[in-house]
Amino acid sequence: MDFNGFDQPAFPQRAEALHSGSRSVKVMVAGGFGTGKTTMVGSVSEIVPLTTEETLTQATVGLDDLVGVADKKSTTVSLDFGRISLNEQLVLYLFGTPGQERFWFLWNGLCKGALGAVVLVDTRRLRSSFRAIEEMERLGVPFVIALNVFPDARSHPVEEVREALAVPLHTPIVTCDARDRVSSRDVLIALIRHLKERSVSALETR
Repeated sequence: MDFNGFDQPAFPQRAEALHSGSRSVKVMVAGGFGTGKTTMVGSVSEIVPLTTEETLTQATVGLDDLVGVADKKSTTVSLDFGRISLNEQLVLYLFGTPGQERFWFLWNGLCKGALGAVVLVDTRRLRSSFRAIEEMERLGVPFVIALNVFPDARSHPVEEVREALAVPLHTPIVTCDARDRVSSRDVLIALIRHLKERSVSALETR
């Protein structure tokens, strides 16, 4: 994949991350509780990922919404961290956000300096990712939507999902299997392409 020209992003505050050969950039992996963030970071990372998973206990009853994920036994309480080299020049550092509402206060700090984000969505529970989309928009972090295909999920046309999530046409929506390294890598490539297109478009309008 050709990344020529990608070192002049449209976001001055983030330009240093891609300036003159410095190609290590920060990418968020966000989404609702149980949408597959830890799984994606773990599947695609070329290093042993850092996780902050803790076992769900009775103490969390009434705090965490387990509708649709009743079998989930653990949860991220701070962040997940991984790294992937897309080519010899571009390395992505992945920061997975916690999904539960009680940990959302961490998002501002985690998103600081991020070039872009993947927002993972479980189509069985669209509402669980509304807040992640709202936060990326509020923080001004460009993102792509990744529909994580769970085995028992019904297939929905992308445009129906787009309408339900109320995301604009210029925001890419892709499908993936967060358990699969190649599938997760392709989502990250889609994000980089989106960021490059935004950068080129912004330069052309100057």
